[in-house]
Amino acid sequence: MIQPTDYVICANLPRIIEIFNFLCYSIIQQKTRMEGLLLKIQESAENYLETILIISLRQEHVRSIDIVNELDFSKPSVSVAMKNLRLNGYIKMDSNGFITLTDAGRQIAETIYERHTLLSKWLTKLGVEPQIAAADACRIEHVISKESFEAIKKHTQNSISEQ
Repeated sequence: MIQPTDYVICANLPRIIEIFNFLCYSIIQQKTRMEGLLLKIQESAENYLETILIISLRQEHVRSIDIVNELDFSKPSVSVAMKNLRLNGYIKMDSNGFITLTDAGRQIAETIYERHTLLSKWLTKLGVEPQIAAADACRIEHVISKESFEAIKKHTQNSISEQ
């Protein structure tokens, strides 16, 4: 026999499925973070995180206007990007508007910065003009596999120690 509560469950089934899917996604996302894996984020987000890191190495506090000036982007574009980075847990913004990287954001920023620095130096050493090397490194740093980067890193360290 059908009970009155059966209708309530059926009427709410789409919402129950939506909540279930959200919880599953959240658990997978948290598990991925706990295992120390970098979540794939867009290249533009990686560039913003790297820029925040670079600015923080030069000065005590980072504000949105510093990022606007560094990247020569519009204030609204940077504002939207900072909101997205904050909502995704890559940055924190205090009441004064100072931006700091979270552990996850710092890990991504440091990875991209290391890649950029090493690839720029490597390409320059190969004879590429510094400006072209920096631009190429900026494109390569986002798509190179960890394995390939580590091989280049090892090669450059070996060639430096041989000199």
